[in-house]
Amino acid sequence: MGPASPRLEAGHRPLDHPPFLWSPQLNAAPADQIRLLDVQALDTRLAQLSHKRSSLPEHAEIEQLSSDLAQLRDLLVASTTEESDTTREQTKAEQDVDQVRQRAVRDQQRLDSGAVSSPKDLESLQREIASLAKRQGDLEDVVLEIMERREAAQERVTELTERVSAVQAKVDDATARRDAATAELDAEAATVAKDRQVVAEVVPADLMKLYDKLRTQQGGVGAARLYQRRCEGCRLELNMAEVNDVKAASPETVLRCENCHRILVRTSESGL
Repeated sequence: MGPASPRLEAGHRPLDHPPFLWSPQLNAAPADQIRLLDVQALDTRLAQLSHKRSSLPEHAEIEQLSSDLAQLRDLLVASTTEESDTTREQTKAEQDVDQVRQRAVRDQQRLDSGAVSSPKDLESLQREIASLAKRQGDLEDVVLEIMERREAAQERVTELTERVSAVQAKVDDATARRDAATAELDAEAATVAKDRQVVAEVVPADLMKLYDKLRTQQGGVGAARLYQRRCEGCRLELNMAEVNDVKAASPETVLRCENCHRILVRTSESGL
């Protein structure tokens, strides 16, 4: 393969390419073509507002806070469950202590009443009273251990409840700031959209149809100004052949950039 032509290296068409103008040709008054730049500026502003709306820092802040809040709530549920479980466990342990205590009281009353006269029965009753005393002591130790766990769970519930409230307050604050910023952006977008509608209604329908089609295809930019012989859509400068094509074209002819295919609008600053 031979060396590439200088025009191709520069990102333009070769010198033997067909004329710069695209066909079928579309005609529109120069004033209408310039209005198309106004429409493009408004569409660009709408895109900027939409991007700004979707990238508000409050979005990420709320997402992170909401994740933290969900984790804290899970921990709070677990701690609340533990507190409830230990409360039931303590109640059961206290009931066991009470049962042993009541039985020991009855046995002591029997012993004190003198109703048991047999030495063997007396010895057995005394052993049982001693056993019940030990059993009661062991159960009371269990109750104390459960109470400590319950108190720890209660403290954890209190701590987590406060943390949940604090993070929820931050979420509410960030949400309020996001909503306020969104409302402001939406209000501006509504104004810009209304202005866009007013300007677009003046532009010929066929020109607007082409512009909207190109804007969809070309990343939101359907029309670009020709400034100092440079397309402001793709930022490439026209060569002399292209400049001559533009000069030869009627002011009403709607031009298209050879490189990016966008509508190329001539102004007093086109450098022709």
